[in-house]
Amino acid sequence: MRKLGWSQADIILVSGDAYIDSPYSGVAVIGQVLSRAGYRVAILSQPDMTDPDSFRLLGEPSLFGGISPGCVDSMVANYTALGKRRRQDDFTPGGENNRRPDRAAIAYANAIRASWKATRPIILGGIEASLRRISHYDFWSDKVRRPIVCDAKADALCYGMGERTMLAFAEALEKGEDWRNIPGLCWMAGEKNFVPPKGAIELPSYAAVSAKTAEGKKAFTEAFLQFYRNQDYVTARPLVQKVDNRYLVHNPPAAPLERDELDSVHSIKWMLDAPPSIRALGKIRALDTIRFGVTTHRGCYGECRFCAIAVHQGRRIVSRSQESVVNEVEGFLSHPLFRGVVSDVGGPTANMYGFDCARKSSSGACRERSCLFPSLCPALKPDHRPQLNLLRRLRSLSGVKHVFVASGIRPDIVSADKSCGDEYISTIARHHVSGQPKLAPEHVVGHVLECMGKPSVKSLLEFKRKFDAASQKCAKKQFLTYYFIAAHPGCSEADMRELKVFAERSLNLRPEQVQIFTPTPMTAATCMYYTGIDPFTGKNVYVARGLGEKQRQKDILMKRYASVASRKIK
Repeated sequence: MRKLGWSQADIILVSGDAYIDSPYSGVAVIGQVLSRAGYRVAILSQPDMTDPDSFRLLGEPSLFGGISPGCVDSMVANYTALGKRRRQDDFTPGGENNRRPDRAAIAYANAIRASWKATRPIILGGIEASLRRISHYDFWSDKVRRPIVCDAKADALCYGMGERTMLAFAEALEKGEDWRNIPGLCWMAGEKNFVPPKGAIELPSYAAVSAKTAEGKKAFTEAFLQFYRNQDYVTARPLVQKVDNRYLVHNPPAAPLERDELDSVHSIKWMLDAPPSIRALGKIRALDTIRFGVTTHRGCYGECRFCAIAVHQGRRIVSRSQESVVNEVEGFLSHPLFRGVVSDVGGPTANMYGFDCARKSSSGACRERSCLFPSLCPALKPDHRPQLNLLRRLRSLSGVKHVFVASGIRPDIVSADKSCGDEYISTIARHHVSGQPKLAPEHVVGHVLECMGKPSVKSLLEFKRKFDAASQKCAKKQFLTYYFIAAHPGCSEADMRELKVFAERSLNLRPEQVQIFTPTPMTAATCMYYTGIDPFTGKNVYVARGLGEKQRQKDILMKRYASVASRKIK
C-alpha cells in the first residue's frame, strides 16, 4: 500500500486461505475484478485469530470489508465426515491445519467488529456463506442454524460466483445508493414495518424449521424445496424468512457471466503463485494441482443430490471461447515453473464444455425435471466436438508436452453423443490421461442412485469397455478411477455389500476412492439426512447416523471380505 501511495484501501477482503493469485481462488478473482474497476483492494490472508492487531494491519477500508472463509466450507476443511480434526490443510503454507478457525465467516466477522469502527459494512462471500444463506441444517452441531448473515452480524451476504454482485455493491456504496435490491445478495431487515419485496415467497420461519418434531422437519423440507426451485436467475422470485424478530431477505440470483465476460476474467495476468511473503511461510500444496490447470466453463446441469455446485454456480453452462483457453495456456509458456504439462482442462465436469440447452438463457432451467436424471432430457444435445477441437489445439502448441483431463467425466453424456462420443473416449485414452481418469458412479444400487440423482451403471460399463479397448489399441496400460460414497441417505450395509460385489466382478477392482457422506448445508442429500425424507418424492429414506455404521459401510467396500450373494443390478 505504501509502494502504491495508498493512504487507505477502498476494500479489504479477508480470506481463510493463503492468498494465491489464480483464477481458481474466489478471493483472487473478486479482488482482481474490483481492482480492474478502479477500486483499491487489499487482501488480508489468514489473519491470526489470537492477535486482534492482525485485523488492523491494513487499517480500515473506505467502502467495505469482505469475508471469505476460503475455497471450502471451514467445517468441511477442518473436520472429517466422522468428526475428526483434519491435520492437513492444502491451502495453508506448510500444510498444517492451524490457521483457519471453525465457522470462519462468523469468527472473522466478530474479530472485525471488535477491531474496526462500526462505520463500514461487512459482506460475507465464498462457498461457506453461499450454502448457509438461509436457515440450514448443520451436521457438526446437529441442529438447524440461523442464516449465517444473522449469526455473523454482517450487513450483507453475496452468494454464487459473485463478480456482478460485488461490483454492483461497491458501486452502490461509492455513490451512496441503496444496495438492498442487488441480485445475488441476502440481508436482514427489522420486523417493524417490514414490507416484503414484490412477488416474494415467504419460507417457513426459523422457529418452524428448527423445531425437532415431525412438523418441524416437514417445514424444513418445504423451505428447502422453495429455496431449491428459486435458484435460476431467469425465473427465481425473492425469498423471505422470519428469523426471531427479523426477516432474512434473499434476492434472486445474479445472472452468470457471459462468454466474453468470463474470457475477460481469465485474461487477467495472473501470478499463478502466492506472494513472496506467503511463500516464505511454507509450501502450499494446492498449488501443485491448480497452478497450470485451466477452467473451461462454469456451471453444472448434473444436480447430484449431494453436490452444491449447481446451487452455487448455477445450472447453465457458460463456456469460455477456445481462443481464451489457448491464450491462457500460451501464457504458461513464459512462467519459470512451467515444464510443458497442463494438469487439467476441465471444470465441475470436464465433458460439459461447449454445449447446453438453449432454452436456459431465455426461459430458465426447468423446475420440474433435471437435465440428466433420471435420463438425459431430449432438449439437451450432447456434443463433444467443441472440447475435442480445443484439446487438439492445446496439444499442438509448441512447448506443451502433455495436456491432461483430470476433471471428472460423465459417461452418460458420452454415451448419449452418438456422433462423436466414441471419438471422445479414444482421444482421451490416447492423449489426455494422467494417472487414471476419474469417473464418479458413487454407487450402483438403484434406490441409492435415485437418492443421489445419479444414472444407472449401464453407461459406466459401456464407457469402461470402450476406454479399455481404446487404451489397448494405442498400447497403453491405463485404468479408470471410480469414486464411491458410503453412508449416503438411502444406503444400507447390504447396499454396500452389493456395491462391493459389483466392483469386484464388473470393474475388476477393490475400491480405494471411497468417502463417507458429509451432510453439507443446503444440498438435497443433507435435507434427506436431517429429515429422513426425499424432498422430491416425499418417500421415507433410510439414514445411517451412527459413526460406527458409517465407518462399517466404508470398510465393507475397502476391505477384503468373503464373497456375498448379490441380486441382479438393473
